[in-house]
Amino acid sequence: MSDVDAFRAEVRAWLDAHVPRDLRGATLADADDPARLAALRAWNAALADAGYAGLAWPAEYGGRAASVEEQVVLAEELSRAEAPPSLNPIGLSNIAPAIMTYGTDAQRARHLRRMLRADDIWCQGFSEPDAGSDLASLRTSAVLDGDHFVVNGQKVWTTLGHVADWCELLVRTHPSAPKHKGISALLVDMTLPGIEVQPLVTITGDREFNALFFTDVRVPVECLLGPVNEGWRVAVTTLANERAGVANLHLSHGKKLARVLAAASANGAASDAVDRQRLASAVTDHRLLELLAGRAVSRAAAGQPPGPEGSLAKLVWSLAGQDLAETAGAVLGEEGLAGAWGRDALYSRSLTIAGGTTEVNKNLLAERILGLPRDVAPPS
Repeated sequence: MSDVDAFRAEVRAWLDAHVPRDLRGATLADADDPARLAALRAWNAALADAGYAGLAWPAEYGGRAASVEEQVVLAEELSRAEAPPSLNPIGLSNIAPAIMTYGTDAQRARHLRRMLRADDIWCQGFSEPDAGSDLASLRTSAVLDGDHFVVNGQKVWTTLGHVADWCELLVRTHPSAPKHKGISALLVDMTLPGIEVQPLVTITGDREFNALFFTDVRVPVECLLGPVNEGWRVAVTTLANERAGVANLHLSHGKKLARVLAAASANGAASDAVDRQRLASAVTDHRLLELLAGRAVSRAAAGQPPGPEGSLAKLVWSLAGQDLAETAGAVLGEEGLAGAWGRDALYSRSLTIAGGTTEVNKNLLAERILGLPRDVAPPS
């Protein structure tokens, strides 16, 4: 048995013994309920204490410095076991690497292990009403006043902001500098006076996203992450790690596809030629997503820098997810528009926005991968 096979057996046995039955299939939407939130925190702590959270983190921060293959195995086994989600999907994958890279010893000691166990839940205060895809246009300000930064402004689409204990916040500290040069990153305690959180209810009824308002919030200077006015470098590190997670997107998509195929077979839709064509197209899309994920994993395992596979996988996942929701509605009839199917159909509209819009992603692929010229800016 290879080391990877042995690791899979170890993980599978542990999950089979420890995943709480009442939390199987739970989602982040469950965090709205205080009792479910407490249960999810306890699960996250158990996962971390067993050494399965932050698997790729260095051992000094509580990780196992796991190989790429072991990280893939863990993702697959968590999906197979219908294990509850991490309460720190953004913290573990995005914010922690930035703290490891730019944080002080005190910041690393204060935050990383608590993040690992979900003792603290983190959110990411990046997007603003007028600074989404063009993030460098952000206007939330931070003015140095003695040993504090005074923060004023607004953030939006902040995932888990309503339950977060801490926030990695991008602020403008040099308003007259070029827009990429006057940004700083702060680690903000969400209990500080002057922070208001307003949940944004989506068309699915979920409250996963939030608007954050900062009014004269005093953040200690020791909460500055990285050099002042160098927050764009911190943001690039954060977002680069966000993109790294796309190699696992095929897992959730594959489970939804399996449900559609099983339902279509049960109700006879699979015997219709037109429906069969739609289902075959959905299977083909999923296979493409799997192959892109495999290429991304292979590059990482070979020690190569990230290639275009991550951006391509995000693009295919977004479009395939929307197509799959439409296919479910077409081949399952009314059943495909109600209950969990209906919820998926509504939620799928967000896939081409979440994690970067499809339009911006296509521009990046066109310019950086295909070498096409940049769009001509419209006359002002």
